Amino acid sequence: MAFRVLADATVLVHAAFVVFVVCGGLLVARWPRIASVHLPAVVWAAWVEFAGWTCPLTPLENWLRSEADDPIYTSSFVEHYLLPILYPALLSRPLQWVLGGLVLFINLAVYTAVLWRRAHGGRGR
Repeated sequence: MAFRVLADATVLVHAAFVVFVVCGGLLVARWPRIASVHLPAVVWAAWVEFAGWTCPLTPLENWLRSEADDPIYTSSFVEHYLLPILYPALLSRPLQWVLGGLVLFINLAVYTAVLWRRAHGGRGR
């Protein structure tokens, strides 16, 4: 039971990381110091996608599930709703390139807007 809980927690951490990578630039608009954590996360996520690597959280989750003798996903909320987002069935190399490009494009746009606003004297309050 503990391994299954840890596997579910790993999926939640993975999902939170993905959300932070994609949307974290919006936090930087309010709290600029977050950029010191967000930018490396963006670089890592894009690199994983461009290189075709597997995030280390994926084998960790799989190992935890195998230790729990629960290799088949059941219909829990975490497994049913989050796993298809993190591990899409149609994930291919071209799609990984698109995802990596989207991560970079979204964050470039947000950071450009933040820097432009700061350069022109506003903090958006």
